[in-house]
Amino acid sequence: MSNLKEVFANKKAFIPFVVADDPDIETTVANVLTLAQNGADIVELGIPFSDPVADGPVIQKADLRAFKADVNTNVVFEIVEKIRQKSSVPIVFLTYLNIPFKYGYDKFCQRCQELDISGLVIPDAPIEEQCELKPYAEKYGVDLIPLIAPTSADRIEKIAQSATGFIYVVSSLGVTGVRDELAIQQLSETIERIKKVTDVPAAIGFGIHSSEQAGKLATIADGIIIGSAVVQIVADGGDVQKNLGEYALSIKDAISVKA
Repeated sequence: MSNLKEVFANKKAFIPFVVADDPDIETTVANVLTLAQNGADIVELGIPFSDPVADGPVIQKADLRAFKADVNTNVVFEIVEKIRQKSSVPIVFLTYLNIPFKYGYDKFCQRCQELDISGLVIPDAPIEEQCELKPYAEKYGVDLIPLIAPTSADRIEKIAQSATGFIYVVSSLGVTGVRDELAIQQLSETIERIKKVTDVPAAIGFGIHSSEQAGKLATIADGIIIGSAVVQIVADGGDVQKNLGEYALSIKDAISVKA
């Protein structure tokens, strides 16, 4: 499979999320490059979808801006092509299953391999429903990154044992979006259960937005995923690259001392 697991070796990984083609191709490329230059260890690139069931209002609005720019799957691949001209930062796609299904599983995963896309996060495809896609992902060395949520309950060990790349630990119920309170004790217990059955890294996402939160969670997790707060910086406009760079550095600094 991919080398995602190696990214976490001897450090806490910072994984910011950006929406592809929000608000256009060149800005997205610049955003990813800025994040990579300022501490991002992996970049999660969201493929806009019409019914993003896991995404809150900030990311939904970003999807709408991308749709206004006529985004499609080929445009997303074009964005990665442009990124790859300047950076080898590990990239994973956040996508909903209908997108690779319509594109064609084999063609989609082959394109991922060609562009060094390391993995796929698919919120609407639990491991029990990945049987059609999985053979193609394995064929082309693309990790299917599982999500473990507060509702996973007795499925935690089953999901963790099948994981490759890293595990996306969902911090709280509901959709993405910044939160002031996170259940650290519950998350700690979840990660303890994961670590008993696998050495695949576990990164926490959903709701994290401050360096203080990131620092606290880095004491129990192998990585920190931040989406809505990053997407909001893009939405706010102004000197986006400066603001993204400063934000990324603040998060990376906060979690690095916990390594």
